[in-house]
Amino acid sequence: MQRTQRAQRAQRTQRTIRIKREKRTCYFSEMGKKPDYKDVLILRRFISERGKIIPNKYSGLTAKNQRLLAREIKKARFMALLPYTERHAL
Repeated sequence: MQRTQRAQRAQRTQRTIRIKREKRTCYFSEMGKKPDYKDVLILRRFISERGKIIPNKYSGLTAKNQRLLAREIKKARFMALLPYTERHAL
């Protein structure tokens, strides 16, 4: 019984094919800029439809730039340059 289970596991692992995604690069590092609350059009790229900040796993930003981006988005929201949610759209 153990042999059949091992054989089945081996077949499963052989079937799974890992798809390599192309590595996303940090937008701000490429452009040589830092996130700024006045650049609303750039900040909108990193906000979902519902108004949430997109995590760096999906945006491709470095950890440092992700923290700076979050801070600048919060500043822009406080100054009413960006909406908090989709219901508060300008």
